[in-house]
Amino acid sequence: MAYIVDRRLNSKNKSLVNRERFLKRYQQQIRKAVSDAVSRRTITDMEQGESIPIPRRDISEPVFRHGQGGKRDMVHPGNKEFMPGDRIQRPPGGAGGGSGSGQASADGEGDDDFIFQITQEEFLDYLFEDLALPNMVKRQLTSMDSFDYQRAGVSEVGNPAQVNIVRSMRSAHARRIALRGKERRRRREVLAELSALEQLENSEDNEAQRLLLLAELEHLNVRMHTIPWLDDFDLKYNLKVKVPKPSPKAVMFCVMDVSGSMTQDIKDTAKRFFFLLYLFLKKNYEKIEVVFIRHHTQAQEVDEETFFYARETGGTVVSSALNLMGNIIEERYSPNAWNIYVAQASDGDNWHEDNARCGEALLSTILPFVQYYTYIEIGDRDPQGLWQLYEQLQRDFQERFAIQRVRHNAEIYPVFRELFRKHAGEEGA
Repeated sequence: MAYIVDRRLNSKNKSLVNRERFLKRYQQQIRKAVSDAVSRRTITDMEQGESIPIPRRDISEPVFRHGQGGKRDMVHPGNKEFMPGDRIQRPPGGAGGGSGSGQASADGEGDDDFIFQITQEEFLDYLFEDLALPNMVKRQLTSMDSFDYQRAGVSEVGNPAQVNIVRSMRSAHARRIALRGKERRRRREVLAELSALEQLENSEDNEAQRLLLLAELEHLNVRMHTIPWLDDFDLKYNLKVKVPKPSPKAVMFCVMDVSGSMTQDIKDTAKRFFFLLYLFLKKNYEKIEVVFIRHHTQAQEVDEETFFYARETGGTVVSSALNLMGNIIEERYSPNAWNIYVAQASDGDNWHEDNARCGEALLSTILPFVQYYTYIEIGDRDPQGLWQLYEQLQRDFQERFAIQRVRHNAEIYPVFRELFRKHAGEEGA
């Protein structure tokens, strides 16, 4: 019989095994709460998990109770107030029309919900299930980054320091059982015959037979003990494979059009997309820096508050932001030391004469050095020249350039999952 001892450390007054079982049971409620949290947080608010409310009816357990049972005689009082067909008014209650006698809470959270906290790591795991950073592994294999070794099963050959004792002893035990099977069966037969001879009267024939059986028993014992306890081909070694270890540093460029056509609703939609990408990179890298670039006819690097909420008017020149981004990469973020990601959001407006300059800037100073470039166009307008340019770039740079259209906030999370979904045969970052 095998015993499994779970030695993982538990938090104070918590059971890790029960917690994992609880999270697995209420995955639907947790995913919904995680998705709703995207619209409430700031882009760099990463120091806490999330509170998950679960209605009490969802955590109730079925129970058995003793019924009244038996045969009973009852007399019910008559009815003096109602006739068949009368409509009964709803009983008076709170503002929601309920019949309860309790009062609504000041913060809107009643006692009917069970609320628990998930950690930051659990929050990211649910948010980015089945997603991967495209081109991450391929890019690291061609660079000078460090490598790490990961377990990949067992092997027949290897370093003596990597011997898997349990698997080796299991293989040796199975070999001994297989090789000694015939001798063990014959040994049991010989012992049975000797036992039968002891019940018979002593005679010369019985004594001769007993001596022959004893000689055969000794020979069988020698045969069984000559089988080695451990042989060379029983040894199993822990197999470790060399995998690229990504650089722990990444920079995320957030580029957004802030011209007069960009309303605050469009900016809020873009903010959700930037927020999701930041969380995803945070899950894969130890150090993240965020660069905010806003543009109309001119581009400038700003802080988060100015990026999302400052108002501007005027036309749109996208190449100004791309040129500024190329200069920042050259001055501060060498591609040899940094993993570079770009997220651009716009309503599609751009001067027609500027599209050619955008394509030149992307091809010469940005796309050769980035890990992944994503562009979302927000709104219901027909595709303009900028979208057509980016469609061509997507065909030429399928592994590191992707575009999507978004009409409203509800599409942000599905669009993000489409941009970063894990393809068949692709390893997660």
